[in-house]
Amino acid sequence: MSDRTTTGTAAAVAGPLLLGVRHHGPGSARAVRAALDAARPAAVLIEGPPEGDALLPLAADPQMRPPVALLAHAVDDPGRAAFWPLAEFSPEWVALRWALAHDVPVRFIDLPATHSLALKEPVGDQPGEQPGEETAPAPGGEEATPRVDPIRVLAETAGYDDPERWWEDVVEHRSPAADATADALAPFTALAEAMTALREAYGDGGHPRDAVREAYMRIQLRTARKEFGDGVAVVCGAWHVPALAARTTLAADRALLKGLPKVKAEMTWVPWTHRRLARHSGYGAGIDSPGWYGHLFGAADRPIERWMTKVAGLLREEDRFVSTAHVIEAVRLAETLAAMRGRPLAGLSETTDAVRAVMCEGSDVPLALIQDRLVVGETLGEVPDSAPAVPLQRDLTRSQRTLRLKPEALERELDLDLRKETDAARSRLLHRLRLLGIGWGEPAEGRGSTGTFRESWRLRWEPELHVRVAEAGVWGTTVATAATAKAESQALAATALSEVTALAEHCLLAGLPEALPVVMKALADRAALDADVGHLADALPALARSLRYGDVRSTDTAALAGVAAGLAERICVGLPPACTGLDADGAEALRRQVDGVHSAIGLLVAGATPAEAEATPAEAEAAPVEAGAEAGATPAGGLRDRWGAVLRKLAGRDTVAGIIRGRATRLLLDEGRLTEDEAARLMGLALSPGTPPTDAAAWIEGFVGGASGGGMLLVHDERLLSLVDAWLTGVPADTFTDVLPLLRRTFSAYEPGVRRTLGELVRRGPVPEGARNDGTDHAYPGFGPGLDADRADAVEPVLHLLLGRTPVPVEATA
Repeated sequence: MSDRTTTGTAAAVAGPLLLGVRHHGPGSARAVRAALDAARPAAVLIEGPPEGDALLPLAADPQMRPPVALLAHAVDDPGRAAFWPLAEFSPEWVALRWALAHDVPVRFIDLPATHSLALKEPVGDQPGEQPGEETAPAPGGEEATPRVDPIRVLAETAGYDDPERWWEDVVEHRSPAADATADALAPFTALAEAMTALREAYGDGGHPRDAVREAYMRIQLRTARKEFGDGVAVVCGAWHVPALAARTTLAADRALLKGLPKVKAEMTWVPWTHRRLARHSGYGAGIDSPGWYGHLFGAADRPIERWMTKVAGLLREEDRFVSTAHVIEAVRLAETLAAMRGRPLAGLSETTDAVRAVMCEGSDVPLALIQDRLVVGETLGEVPDSAPAVPLQRDLTRSQRTLRLKPEALERELDLDLRKETDAARSRLLHRLRLLGIGWGEPAEGRGSTGTFRESWRLRWEPELHVRVAEAGVWGTTVATAATAKAESQALAATALSEVTALAEHCLLAGLPEALPVVMKALADRAALDADVGHLADALPALARSLRYGDVRSTDTAALAGVAAGLAERICVGLPPACTGLDADGAEALRRQVDGVHSAIGLLVAGATPAEAEATPAEAEAAPVEAGAEAGATPAGGLRDRWGAVLRKLAGRDTVAGIIRGRATRLLLDEGRLTEDEAARLMGLALSPGTPPTDAAAWIEGFVGGASGGGMLLVHDERLLSLVDAWLTGVPADTFTDVLPLLRRTFSAYEPGVRRTLGELVRRGPVPEGARNDGTDHAYPGFGPGLDADRADAVEPVLHLLLGRTPVPVEATA
């Protein structure tokens, strides 16, 4: 290959025009456009995977809006993927659009994706690759060579301590007016000379695989010169320019490519985001300020004034007072700082300092918003519908349009009312995608109702989700069929009962009736074989929630109800023996499981028919068992009494761990199955002098600890508070330090107002027994001995109003 290449003005000089650039740089992009306008090449060659040549015409489609990226993935292993992101200010994108606009042939000439995806190490200027930060593995197991950052070396040579600031001063901040009057090819000549010197000093610079890529690019350049002559322009990373201009033989280049591994690869365009361009790892592109770069590239003139105007507009949207005078003063300060620092144009650091001083009154808090919204930005690109895509992606796109769920780079909250058909369909789609591992949406805590008819999501579309979609394509061609197939596969592969119950819940949420028979069979098999009460207790809450969701989503859950009832029955039988002989950690874990089972049984009873809910134990025994239920399973109506009997056993057995006895007592009291006198008697026994202080403290933790409302119970029931107070004051000094951490954990969970009221009640002291029963308010206003019927009745009109019923006049309740 001839070494007669040109990077200078001499358009008449023979040889290809090598335009060395820095990826994603507005200055480089403007320089490339000026060079192409001046040279008018016969063809344009761009660093990129040749499989993308068929997709290049799509760049001229009106629907194509950068930032976008070429996505290549292995057909047999979609998770093996690579992106080539392009922004509006990327030199490669500018060259591509210029060639399409001028009807000039354009091609990619980098190593094909079929090879780069097959290699163990990424090949190419991979997104996020920061030369100098890592070491590259040398071929043949040789010692790794430190990577060289050419920009840093040139900056240090020029006397700069910051390579980014040097590059901005030399390239990015060149004004468009200056570029128009300067030699269009001069920047590339100077950069090529600098890179040639660096390559002579550092060789491959710690990038051993560059030799393979550059060999392939030289072969493609030879082919283009034979077809189009020397009037060929090459847009590539500046680091590669010396290698492309070097004199080599075709045989030597082909030898470097011999034996490269291959995989079958597919490629398409996908939307990208400015936030992804700003990331230095994963699929990012490694630039810190894509929003700022986009502004510099798009501003026709006066870029600092236009930037300050954007900043002022953003701050005004956030209700901050920013006037025109602020904008003028910020521009002046930025330009003054640039002059003092010897910069040709105010950069991002100068504008940021000026904004902080003038518009933010010295505060860094508003700067975080500016950094997020403007410096980085949330721009999400678009690709035309005609771009190739896997069938699953096309089905997802159709569903998104039908349900009016547009992918957005900016995170947003979505509240759904499942009684509405569209919202229910949106919920099913999001749950199906989560099952497939496509995390577009994550469930969030709702800001309004917490009932089953409401659902809240946090949505955010990330570019790598296209890879997850491609991976999920192995399960089916539509979201519904793919989610069904994966659910069935997971059900057969699950080894733990809790995994299958969670999967059953997910199938109901996602609306996958075809997967339920397989999941239910696996659930019944696992439930029959699992004898661990803890496993059963972990599994039951998910089943109960699934039954609750089934009512809202009109799903047939009869078989699920039978399995849930069978699990509940087995838990009732096996729980009491399992609660003995536990250490502190085991007792706490089982206490949480008791809470979960109690809530689950409440849901099961609430979801039963009126006849089942009111059934006596004898009637429940005689009731037919639902299809799919285990033998001997008690229908929902009988679970209430059966569970109550279990709680009584737990509350009354001394061999049961104290924290579980205390929680069982509290649950019985809340359910009305235990009178206040009985609760006081059990507390008195648990806190008797013969009980070890640690066991008594554990009982208190179970009774009034956590988020069970125990603080308010002590506030309104002075007998229980007196028992706790009397026990606490009687704890011996030598054991007080042992129980203090547990008590501190118990009472620190109360709200400050509850703790303050408890302190005031304790300071006041116990109420005499006669005063407690005299029927009058005593000593402390608001805390009477019993229910005040008149005050309670006055609340009814408000409750009717909140529930949407006809308000009842207060007089009618008197």
